[in-house]
Amino acid sequence: MAWDFSTDPEFEKKLDWARAFVREEVEPLDVLFPGCEYLPLDPQRRTIVDPLKQRVRDAGLWAAHLGPELGGQGFGAVALTLLNEILGRTDWGPIVFGTQAPDTGNAEILARFGTREQRERYLDPLLAGEIFSCFSMTEPQGGADPRVFTTRAVRDGEDWVINGRKYWSSNAAVASFFIVVAITDPNVGVHQGASTFLVPRDTPGVVIEASHHLFGAHRHEPGHSLVRYEDVRVPAHAMLGEPGRGFEVAQSRLAGGRLHHAMRAIGVAQRAIDMMAERAKSRFTQGSSLADKQFVQGFIADSYTELMPFRLAVLHAAWLIDTQGWNGARTEIAALKVLTPKVIQSIVLRAIQVHGGIGATEQLPLVDMLMHGLTLGLADGPTEAHKVNLARQLLTRYDADDPMWPTEFLGRRLEVARAKYGDLVDTVPSVPDGPWA
Repeated sequence: MAWDFSTDPEFEKKLDWARAFVREEVEPLDVLFPGCEYLPLDPQRRTIVDPLKQRVRDAGLWAAHLGPELGGQGFGAVALTLLNEILGRTDWGPIVFGTQAPDTGNAEILARFGTREQRERYLDPLLAGEIFSCFSMTEPQGGADPRVFTTRAVRDGEDWVINGRKYWSSNAAVASFFIVVAITDPNVGVHQGASTFLVPRDTPGVVIEASHHLFGAHRHEPGHSLVRYEDVRVPAHAMLGEPGRGFEVAQSRLAGGRLHHAMRAIGVAQRAIDMMAERAKSRFTQGSSLADKQFVQGFIADSYTELMPFRLAVLHAAWLIDTQGWNGARTEIAALKVLTPKVIQSIVLRAIQVHGGIGATEQLPLVDMLMHGLTLGLADGPTEAHKVNLARQLLTRYDADDPMWPTEFLGRRLEVARAKYGDLVDTVPSVPDGPWA
């Protein structure tokens, strides 16, 4: 039997170390430096954060999503899931462990498609956690629909000239470089006519018009920017990948990002359950503790029974990646994109209800966690778009049949049984007659 739910003992030791390290060393950073995860380190934060990063490196867990050739450990997707669900409990965890979005996906793009010079200038410091990056794809008028993208890149001699506007360019305000998706051939479909470019932040014509924040975010956070590219000139080698293959380049990072979101969502949901259960055991009202109230017991049980299959689904998708590659898990990743925001929202809302009014204040992280769930229903494409894509993938597994009598219609099944067992079927008293006979 190949089924095995055990963890390698040596890696389990690393997970035990990570649990204690995150709880004791990393979670306090959320209180000490809230909203500063994506800000360049000032001397005060560097004094604290750099030694923590070094301890992660010494433990052999730095940038665990990458292969050894890029400075990671190459543990595989299942091991990465087990680690990321620990990191998902804290805002600073991904930063301290070198697995923060969108830099993880952008690093993979640079590693696969960048020139040696680009990798030396941007990938090395990105992997070292010294700089941040931005993935600039969504447009203000088009949202998640690339068919209405208007940002263009036109060849001019040895250069490309980019014009257009992008929205939801996360961390643009602090990024050292942008990865920009632009239309290079408007005469063909967008999936054959878009290309991807590396644009340094200091390139003339890159204008950050505004940076918007999620509700409740700290104003000092980098936010999500509206960026104007005005006659931005980049050399030919700034194109990442082949002309017209921009969406293939983009998908090389988006699939991994969606799975990483799901991995970390396990930690978010488990933290909410932990908070809910602790509050239920601690709060005394109406003659008994909240833990004795059947409504609250139902909240806890429902939350656990939602998280348990979700966690197994994430691990299954990760196992498929480890055994069959990313294409082998396309359907499962699409399903997780749909499930992830739903699971977080459902469990966190119950946790807020159990905490009462204080659960809706800034004194607890629950509303931030709820906003995280809401955002994941929009990030990397809205849930509804992924439901459509998921359904299309699933429907390819089926063929049309008789429009009048479905395959599972009793008369059809009787025909199959009669073909196999002959007249014996007619000796069964309960066999009905019908127009199919």
